[in-house]
Amino acid sequence: MTIKAIAMDMDGTLLNDEKQISKKTKAALLRAQAQGVKVILASGRPTPGLSRDAEKLSLNENNGLLLSFNGAHVLDATSKETLFAQPLEITDAQAILEHLKKFEVKPMICRGDYMYVNDVYDNIVHLSDKNLNIIEYEARICGFKLCEVDDLAAFADFPIYKILTAGDPDYLAKYHQEMYAPFKDHISAMFSDPFYFEFTNQGITKGNALAHVLPQLGIKSSELIAFGDGQNDATMLEYAGIGVAMANARDEVKAISDEVTLSNNEDGIAATLEKYLF
Repeated sequence: MTIKAIAMDMDGTLLNDEKQISKKTKAALLRAQAQGVKVILASGRPTPGLSRDAEKLSLNENNGLLLSFNGAHVLDATSKETLFAQPLEITDAQAILEHLKKFEVKPMICRGDYMYVNDVYDNIVHLSDKNLNIIEYEARICGFKLCEVDDLAAFADFPIYKILTAGDPDYLAKYHQEMYAPFKDHISAMFSDPFYFEFTNQGITKGNALAHVLPQLGIKSSELIAFGDGQNDATMLEYAGIGVAMANARDEVKAISDEVTLSNNEDGIAATLEKYLF
């Protein structure tokens, strides 16, 4: 089987639990690019949140792709050309943000270098093993400056690719359907982590974005190998000729994958690329 492209999720897949790319995985991805294979970072993160790791992997020198916002935007890392873009309608984004005022959640939206929130001090989500300052966490991993806005719904008069909603996992599990109900006929929503529930335009998925972009580049789905661990990776793994779940992936993700590799802390990507490419 010929592999022409590698697509991978970031958190829980490419990055280890310290949010780093291991030396072994980096070396494997650089070697793949030297052989002409296109590398694609495919994440729920905003585009700026992919830039630093893209540079570490030399995607900016090899026409790698940055697939961000769960597939609402795709950028060529070298030419900076947008290859695919589908933001929320402004009226939809405002309606979602207005509706979310009824729930104990923390919405976040971004524009340029800034992430906008209602209250930077209302920032804690309660996980099973720790309390996490979710606003600081999201801003730091994506390289955003922070700005408070009293009313996000009124403020959001510009195209938004994704509304990120954070909350306690138990709370989101209980109320996410109610949060989504008014919009389910024309908006997509999904979990990217138990503490993240995200809204995008209808039909936005990682798999959908790849299906739009790769044929333009002369790459067939059968020539793609994809790696992931979360619910928002499922469509990408199903689209790829070889869909690979990490050992730390959710059970439902493993169930739809072609195979399961080692975990994100055990160089799972590198181990699989050794098998198929080197």
